[in-house]
Amino acid sequence: MNRSIVAAALLAGSLSGGLAVRQAQAAPASVPSPAKVALAPHTARYDLSLASTADGGTVAASGTMSFQVTDACQAWASQQQLHLLLVTREGQSSDMVSTYATLESKDGRHLTFDMQERDNGALTQQVRGEASLDAAGDGTVRYTLPAKTTMRLPRGTLFPMAHTAAIIQAAQDGRKSIDPVLFDGTSADGPTDSYVTILGWHPAPSQSDHPSLAELGSGRMHVAFFARKPTTITADYEIGMRYFANGVSDQLAMDFGSFTLNGVLSGFTPGKPGRC
Repeated sequence: MNRSIVAAALLAGSLSGGLAVRQAQAAPASVPSPAKVALAPHTARYDLSLASTADGGTVAASGTMSFQVTDACQAWASQQQLHLLLVTREGQSSDMVSTYATLESKDGRHLTFDMQERDNGALTQQVRGEASLDAAGDGTVRYTLPAKTTMRLPRGTLFPMAHTAAIIQAAQDGRKSIDPVLFDGTSADGPTDSYVTILGWHPAPSQSDHPSLAELGSGRMHVAFFARKPTTITADYEIGMRYFANGVSDQLAMDFGSFTLNGVLSGFTPGKPGRC
């Protein structure tokens, strides 16, 4: 797993055929404008459990993930916490706690980010900085942690909320796939390629235990994330979920290669519009 587990928890899924997917990216599909998608502030909690293990190394996994999106008028403020307990076949345990916070302008052109990851109480990773895109879509990220560095972002890069909106817009437009570049600030390695397979969109009300979500259309998505290297043919991680029209997701399946987690939306509270 080359990137932080937090990045994989942002979007969830399993996408098969890594080689075929990577080859498809050689002819990038245009990414739809997310301007028409009405994302919603909310608080969500997910219960995580081990679904499968590929090599038998991880024998137990459980945890929780909380995600809060606040309408800050001209921006979206998000806070996420992941608590995951892993146990290996040798009896070694890892108590991982990750926190991730962002402020993303609603025009999709500016992002501040701060991520911390601890394992058994010890700080193992911290990433902090800000990124911006100009009118032409070219961008720059300036890290302050783990080191003061500057990196260029390729034209068309999307930040997390804009990435979510673009996926939903593509689904509502009847698209079968898109392949936007994502920068989320969860790694000092910069942006990552994403390939999104859209398994249809249902505009009619959806089945959900949460009434405010049951009123909305939804669709299943599979997302694979790749390191931005020409020789990369397999995904760093893969994620599957159901997205609702307002950007909330449930039915998570997070594939880290050596093990897969399922996520169940156990709590959901709609947020309030910003007082602008």
